[in-house]
Amino acid sequence: MALSKITTAAESVHEQSVLRSSPPTPASQQLSRPADADESRRYGWVSRLRSYFIFDPLIWAYTLVLGTISLACSAFDRSGRLQHNLARLWSWLIMKTILSPVTVTGLGKADGTRPRVYAVTHASALDIPILYVNLPFQFRIIFKSELLSYPFVGWHLRRSGQVCINQQNPAASIGAIKSALKSLRSGMPLVIFPEGGRSPSGEILPFLPGAFFLAIKAQADIIPIALVGTFDLLPMNTYHIKSRPLDMRVGEPIPTAGLTVRDTEAVSAKVRAAIQRLHSATSSQALAS
Repeated sequence: MALSKITTAAESVHEQSVLRSSPPTPASQQLSRPADADESRRYGWVSRLRSYFIFDPLIWAYTLVLGTISLACSAFDRSGRLQHNLARLWSWLIMKTILSPVTVTGLGKADGTRPRVYAVTHASALDIPILYVNLPFQFRIIFKSELLSYPFVGWHLRRSGQVCINQQNPAASIGAIKSALKSLRSGMPLVIFPEGGRSPSGEILPFLPGAFFLAIKAQADIIPIALVGTFDLLPMNTYHIKSRPLDMRVGEPIPTAGLTVRDTEAVSAKVRAAIQRLHSATSSQALAS
């Protein structure tokens, strides 16, 4: 969010003089340079070669093989349950391959037997495998239509019970909304990425206006989830996977009982604030929550 700054001319002159008279101290340089050097050594050419020639080809192989099996299974199982199990296997293989352990906190707040909407941060293409491995129940994903153009991934999404909704204008997806509401009310949890897509900077983006339309219509609780470290693991516009420890932090349920679609913006702000708190908490704070 851009913040406006009002600075008087006198303050500006004073700040410039302070900057001129107070150069960085050697101690501060010594604190920053080792960290930068360590990052460069850890994720240098060896890390790139490992990613480009081992991690990435294996992930594409898992996707090709299990995507084909999932597509074939969809002819016999239109409920999506078998495809979900295949997606979990695909995700497990990926997470074992990329050597990035995930610490999960607050999982007891998640309940796969109740109609709930799980609102998750989205900064990496590897967020979905993390969810499939660490949410121990069946769920369906609300996704944007652009993903349908991806081979195997798009086919799996279309034929495994996932939900394609225009979050900018939910009313334009009436058929999908009715189907999703039916699933949600019957107890099938939904996962939504309220930012609408991956964050290009790792910062949490503004939420789309219709992100929680379904939760309010179904009077379902919303569970905030922050995935921490995934942007550094694999940001947009690169195939270099930088193996590192990750965190998945599950927050307290946010009820929507008694609310109407007029409350969408207020609910969105409340969920975003909860996710930001989870994301910015230290590891010890997350464990204590």
